[in-house]
Amino acid sequence: MKIRNSIALVTGANRGLGRAFVQALLDAGAKKIYAAARDPQSIKIPGVEPLRVDVTSMRDVVAAANVATDVNLVINNAGIFRPTPLLGADDADLRAEMDTNYFGTLAMSRAFAPVLARNGGGALVNVLSALSWVNLPGTALYSASKAAGWSLTNALRDELRAQNTQVVALHVGYMDTDMTKDVQAPKSNPLDVARQVLAALENGSSEVLADDVSRQVKKGLSAEPTVHVAA
Repeated sequence: MKIRNSIALVTGANRGLGRAFVQALLDAGAKKIYAAARDPQSIKIPGVEPLRVDVTSMRDVVAAANVATDVNLVINNAGIFRPTPLLGADDADLRAEMDTNYFGTLAMSRAFAPVLARNGGGALVNVLSALSWVNLPGTALYSASKAAGWSLTNALRDELRAQNTQVVALHVGYMDTDMTKDVQAPKSNPLDVARQVLAALENGSSEVLADDVSRQVKKGLSAEPTVHVAA
């Protein structure tokens, strides 16, 4: 698809990668951008239309689909990360990341698939992670939600092909955002990542491996799982 003159909706658009997506779309000449966030007053970007969307609220999601009836690009960026041991998490933590990162993405995709169909097919982007494929200490719940999101994205690609909707999965390691402010490791520039995704959309690609980490992790998927044996 062509980004210039496109009409896009970005969830989680008030900061981090979501804000970078909005800026990249503006730079690329998008005609209209719905910048969605739980608190629309937190959107401080000129030239966009703030939109209230908590992706865990079906009321918000349905309302957004009834407002943004002209979109031909939906970027499912909203996500949360709550580092906690898998077996030590309480029920709220167990559900929070899955509700946002998986069920929120599913809800947005289901609500906007008919909108995209009516507008010629367009495209759907799901923001995933290198942690879709691997676990690190404290990431078990997040990794599970992103692994489910990867499977969902593959299924959506098959189901939406008939209506000519391009479905793109973004996998990336650490980015320089609030979510990783306490992580001491190399980090990608969110704007560079967003620009890679827009280029992939124009090239007709279905997957973006945005950094060395995501490329290395995917390449290693065929390796035997590491087994840690107690001394």
